[in-house]
Amino acid sequence: AVVDKDLASSLLARELRADVLLVSTGVEKVALDYNKPGQRWIDRMTVSEARRYDAEGQFDRGSMGPKIQALVAFVEASGRKGLITDPTNIVRALAGETGTAIVPD
Repeated sequence: AVVDKDLASSLLARELRADVLLVSTGVEKVALDYNKPGQRWIDRMTVSEARRYDAEGQFDRGSMGPKIQALVAFVEASGRKGLITDPTNIVRALAGETGTAIVPD
């Protein structure tokens, strides 16, 4: 069996009643139209926005998509915040200075 690390982290964070779930990845923020001329970085999105962007195919199914889905599941179940950023910006993201936050609707 294959265990998705992002979804497993989301489940664990929910079970532990974590205050925040931070997913570390290769980019400082999530982008819409990633690697396209109209690329735009996202500072914050609601669960509904994240779901809509995911349904529109904005997030790669093998990369950012599972991270977004895991954070949506965490935020929906906990009512708390999810964050995505790269390793060098974790402290800044936790301080609200960078990264992409996913928040309840």
